[in-house]
Amino acid sequence: MPDAVPEAPSGAKPSVLFVCVHNAGRSQMAAAWLTHLSQGRIEVRSAGSAPADAVNPAAVRAMAEVGIDLSAETPKVLTADAVRASDVVITMGCGDTCPVFPGRTYLDWQLDDPAGRGVDAVRPIRDEIERRVRDLLAELLPDGF
Repeated sequence: MPDAVPEAPSGAKPSVLFVCVHNAGRSQMAAAWLTHLSQGRIEVRSAGSAPADAVNPAAVRAMAEVGIDLSAETPKVLTADAVRASDVVITMGCGDTCPVFPGRTYLDWQLDDPAGRGVDAVRPIRDEIERRVRDLLAELLPDGF
């Protein structure tokens, strides 16, 4: 993780945007992990450059196994406003379709795409996302989480 992850101004919540193509698997799981682990201390968004119609059912099942409910989530379209409103933008295979604005920290997480895979194949992706989210939290909330 680069040292460039910013600390939010005093009293302000840091904000993170997770972006993948369909906003149906990786970015949804990452947003859910960050929301769960940060306990409201970070503003969390997710979006996709070409959103699917629904969240991947295998991702919903894999997250339910660890007590996180994604069943009410829906894929959202990536907007320039969402990027502008975020301190950290984490892409997961969205390529050049992500708008870039000065003053934001951009990270790219290379993760397998869970699209079309069963829950057995999604579990390792879920677990790797959790590990990366915990590392991110350690940087964004250095006083602990």
